[in-house]
Amino acid sequence: MKFKLFLVAFLSLNIFANSTPAIGVVDPSDYIPKQKETAMSSTGMVTTQHYIATRVGENVLSDGGNAYDAAVAIGFALAVVLPRAGNIGGGGFMLMYNENNQEAFSIDYREKAPAASYQKMYLNNQGELIKGKSTYGYLASGVPGTVAGLWEVHKKFGSLPWDQLLAPAIDLAENGFEVSVYMSDMLIRYHEKLSGFEETSKIFQKDYPNFLTKKFIQKDLAQTLKIIAKNGRDGFYKGRIANHIAKDMSQNGGLITKTDLENYQPVWRKPLVGTYKDVNIITMGPPSSGGVHILQMLNILENFNLKKLGHNSIEYVNILTETMKHAYADRSLYLGDPDYYQVPVNKLINKTYANNIASKISKNKITPSSKIKPGRLDDVESFETTHFSVADSQGNIISSTYTLNSSFGSGVVIKGTGILMNNEMDDFSAAPGIPNQFGLLGSEANEIQPGKRPLSSMTPTIVTKNNEFFFSTGSPGGSRIISAVLQSIINIVDFDMNLEDATKAIRIHHQWYPDLLQIENGYPQGMAATLENNGYNVKFIKPATCIQTIMKSNQIYYGYGDFRRPDAFASGEINVR
Repeated sequence: MKFKLFLVAFLSLNIFANSTPAIGVVDPSDYIPKQKETAMSSTGMVTTQHYIATRVGENVLSDGGNAYDAAVAIGFALAVVLPRAGNIGGGGFMLMYNENNQEAFSIDYREKAPAASYQKMYLNNQGELIKGKSTYGYLASGVPGTVAGLWEVHKKFGSLPWDQLLAPAIDLAENGFEVSVYMSDMLIRYHEKLSGFEETSKIFQKDYPNFLTKKFIQKDLAQTLKIIAKNGRDGFYKGRIANHIAKDMSQNGGLITKTDLENYQPVWRKPLVGTYKDVNIITMGPPSSGGVHILQMLNILENFNLKKLGHNSIEYVNILTETMKHAYADRSLYLGDPDYYQVPVNKLINKTYANNIASKISKNKITPSSKIKPGRLDDVESFETTHFSVADSQGNIISSTYTLNSSFGSGVVIKGTGILMNNEMDDFSAAPGIPNQFGLLGSEANEIQPGKRPLSSMTPTIVTKNNEFFFSTGSPGGSRIISAVLQSIINIVDFDMNLEDATKAIRIHHQWYPDLLQIENGYPQGMAATLENNGYNVKFIKPATCIQTIMKSNQIYYGYGDFRRPDAFASGEINVR
């Protein structure tokens, strides 16, 4: 059946289109969001962080593809139109669910440490972190997993030809696309980083600062995508592309070799499943820390009547903040790659363990982070990541998060390929007690080892109710991903918010260290002052997350693109009365 497409309030952001941007940045709050209302569909829905990628996924569904096909096409399209996070030079996680047979799957295509990596590679002789060594340049990259991950998903569940799914990304790279105001702002904002390497500058800064007057074309990336379209995973991990990566790495102090690339394999992992009140939570397990701590925090919060406290009230913020402190403290000690470290997942998500933590939390009681230690488990992410969700008429649901880590990854484009590389090695613990770029602490559970995957905050999640799909959620935002996903769940489950209200609601974040309560701009100043007087160190922040959610109610799919990043967009077939 041919889809009748419903493009919601598809604004072109012409507010700045006729003028040359000043050298500097525009406050994202000045943008007009593309999504002005909730998208509805009876048979399919796509929501991504870029309206072009949303259209690509939508067209795949229209052409008879399933959600897995759309996810593959979206993944490659975002590598072209959202280069600060979308990628083929990074990695991530995909969570999958079919509501007809109630089966869930997840694949870990996270990057891996090269074989030549070692524990103290980013420290000087005094044991101190060498600033920038793990975040910028060739040494910052792990072995990419995105192409292998998408290939595995296509082999297992895809229905359309592989090359057909890459065709939109190839066209976008070869013929270009119109740069949005938001993308222009990002290219200007990261001018210094994107100018540090000749190959990167040639692609991303040649039109600086007049990006809005030009189409963004990536010829080398188009050729790379054509090779991958023809040869599948081998087009990236073997042959010409692998040779380019290994040669460029070798000539510039990087560690990734042809053997690293050829040996890379994604891992199918069993999703984590838990309950919260009357819903089931399906989420990603380690090396994602997000799923473990979503379940842990929901188990703690089950002990409180959040609705009675009032959404974002002082008492509500207090309870959420103390809960987050305990979970992030545990994250610092117990989480890592389960192939290298025995992560105590079952103990962390045990409701008795959560109840013990909840007993230490009460209204108007504040415990300094210095007094909170990782719990005793006795034997009795750049703010730049991107998330997308897809639902199809066959009951398949996709919730996927992937990344280069920080904005534009390591800043390195591999010569002759157009591939922008990740800086995921920073997500390892350089040494116990040394925080990464997001201020997150780690321990030996997440120390650097050859072949190991770094810990992540990415949290693709699917929620079911009465054995039916309820909603999917996920977000970019580094360490704030987990708290954003948590609040999206609470907003819908505890406060019965519709999709738009649940997405727009002001978010808070606390990650134990540093001892700082971050609250998005817009929260009442008087209430923030009360929180300060009660003992919290409050900091107002600009939004760093971007929830991409699909909800189903009465057999209708609803989608909404988070306004916090104006290019985010949801759309799908409309066939409702």
